[in-house]
Amino acid sequence: MAIQPHDAGTVRSLAGQLLFLGTGTSVGVPIVGCSCATCTSTDPRNDRTRTSVALGLPGGTLLVDTTPDLRRQLLREQIGSVQAILYTHDHVDHVYGLDDIRPICYRAGGPVPVYCEDRVERRIRRAFDYAFEPMPVPGGGVPKITFERITTTPFDLLGSRVTPLRLQHGVFDVLGFRFGNLAYCTDTNSIPDATWPLLEGLDTLILDCLRPERHPTHLSLDEALAITARVGARRTLFVHMSHDIEHAAVSARLPAGVELAYDGLVVRLA
Repeated sequence: MAIQPHDAGTVRSLAGQLLFLGTGTSVGVPIVGCSCATCTSTDPRNDRTRTSVALGLPGGTLLVDTTPDLRRQLLREQIGSVQAILYTHDHVDHVYGLDDIRPICYRAGGPVPVYCEDRVERRIRRAFDYAFEPMPVPGGGVPKITFERITTTPFDLLGSRVTPLRLQHGVFDVLGFRFGNLAYCTDTNSIPDATWPLLEGLDTLILDCLRPERHPTHLSLDEALAITARVGARRTLFVHMSHDIEHAAVSARLPAGVELAYDGLVVRLA
């Protein structure tokens, strides 16, 4: 009996939307081997894959970061097509799912453009060296990408203006991004002086918030709330949360206009 090829399945449209693919910290929630109240919770909002978002822009779907949970995230949200990938930084929990775009490249018939800083490109070339060999070993397939170097200069991508936002992640320089009146600022514990003016006039702020206690590379809950108050966006959503953030309990303590994001949440883009 001949084997029939699989069809593409249901493909979701994200036009005009930002979708939270993941909202968890680098080890995800639940944490392997942990039996705390958050990790054993039956509330689906406490089930957090590694932090990433997808945006439906005029020119197609933009993926921000490729987490180790990427395959699960794309299947869960029925995303079968990605037109570009944008990276915030080169840490494992934001890069090491890149190999999962192989079916997307195959279906598209060519490479996916990757927009990133030099440091991220170097990491990708080391971690996925097999994808850049002059004569790849046949049989397994490789992620096919092209690199587009970015800096802090605004640029156009998939029909939208993207403004990179320099952020500090401990000793590391990383990027957030502004899309219209929405800003995405994960993995940070400090906003440089030059970035503050770029956060003015926001409708929606998406912001790092790891845990209630201070951390050397991420914002604590109080620190995130202080930045929220200074920015003054109509709506703020926290991401990159550890198991120290139990959704219902912490949500009950937040001021009006501030929320905890969760995997699968959708917000409209202006």
